[in-house]
Amino acid sequence: MLRVKMVKLMLILFIGMALPQLVAAQQQVTLKDALTYALQNNARVRKAKLDIEGGRYKVEEIRAQALPQITGTAGLTYNPIIGQQVVDFGGQLQTLKFGQKWNSNAGVQLSQQIFNQQVFTGLQAARSSEEYYNLTSQLTEEQIIELVANNYYQVLVNRQQLNVIDTNIKNVKTVEKVITNQFKNGLARKIDVDRISVNLTNLNTQREQVINAIVQLENQLKFSMGMPVSTPIVLPFTELTEVSQLPVFTDSIDLANRTEVKLLDNQDKLLSLQRKAYVAEYYPTLSLSGNYTYSSQSNGFDFLSSNASAIGFGSSAIGVTLRVPIFNGFLTRSKIRQADVDIKKAKVDRLESTNSLNLAYENAKIQLRNNLNTIKAQKKNADLAQEIYRSTQNNYNNGLANLTDLLETENSLTEAQNSYTQALLNYKVAEIQLIKSNGNIKSLVK
Repeated sequence: MLRVKMVKLMLILFIGMALPQLVAAQQQVTLKDALTYALQNNARVRKAKLDIEGGRYKVEEIRAQALPQITGTAGLTYNPIIGQQVVDFGGQLQTLKFGQKWNSNAGVQLSQQIFNQQVFTGLQAARSSEEYYNLTSQLTEEQIIELVANNYYQVLVNRQQLNVIDTNIKNVKTVEKVITNQFKNGLARKIDVDRISVNLTNLNTQREQVINAIVQLENQLKFSMGMPVSTPIVLPFTELTEVSQLPVFTDSIDLANRTEVKLLDNQDKLLSLQRKAYVAEYYPTLSLSGNYTYSSQSNGFDFLSSNASAIGFGSSAIGVTLRVPIFNGFLTRSKIRQADVDIKKAKVDRLESTNSLNLAYENAKIQLRNNLNTIKAQKKNADLAQEIYRSTQNNYNNGLANLTDLLETENSLTEAQNSYTQALLNYKVAEIQLIKSNGNIKSLVK
């Protein structure tokens, strides 16, 4: 008896500990929650942020070229055989040894760019590159927001289609009971029982297909969010609500607010700086250099001894180097002309991009208008189909309608309800495109 009580107590404690986790596991994920999670965990977003960090280091790398360069050197040489020179002393030739068996030296060298237009232009380009990585990261976040939002609504639509199928299955099972009882009492034919059974089987098959589609779409949603696909999520259907009016449209959009246009501006700046860097190859360069070296020589390895016989001496030099380019086979001219071509191509790309952005905005407005009209029409159609189905079902129960009429109205109801849900999805997708066209897609996260 005591053992039974202990087992019950352990079960109660286990359930009490597991319940909060089960509730958390089934916590609903709103669109804002999904987008916020994606901006923190999506692989593309994280890599774009790492590119920003790498861009800062790139600036430091180029800046290092304009800073003093200091190098330390040290060396030790052993001469087993010391070289000799023949010297003429008053007509008499004698050989003299130069140097000692052991030679050591240590020194430091310094170089500093005084004027180098290529380095200075490179610094400007590096700063623009840092801005480029920031804009690229921002554009990546906007693309992920668009992707996750579209995936999110796709899941909601399929879940609503599942609800429609479940409702139809419930209705068909009710009809099946009625027909089965009528058949037992001799008031219905066997073919009617078979037809309703076939219809119910088809609905169950459709249900399995929709469930599989939901699982795949949820996995795709979680992948785009950067969430492990094994994590259970629940989406509230209230995110896909009825739409009654259009948002406010403007005649045109401010393209300067679009990240794509900012990237084009940055690209133009980088191309211009690249051309300046090529032109800078014509410029002379001026650099400062200096060094100091201390050397010592000895017949034995006793440099560190207090009784060392080594002889030491120091030397230093300071110099200025001017490099003037004269002729390089028109290499620089070719680079400049290639840069000019790249700049012209960038102008063509800008024109095409601005036209594409304006096209997306105009298409989004058209789609929203059309989808809103479709939503209103499909809503009325779904309500009417529901009313017809109820009336037909009532007539069938009273023997005033046949089974064919009932099945046809049921199919019409399913089609109308799915069309209405699909119209809501199309509207939401077009709404995302409109928000993106205005450069405000991040407002979905706020």
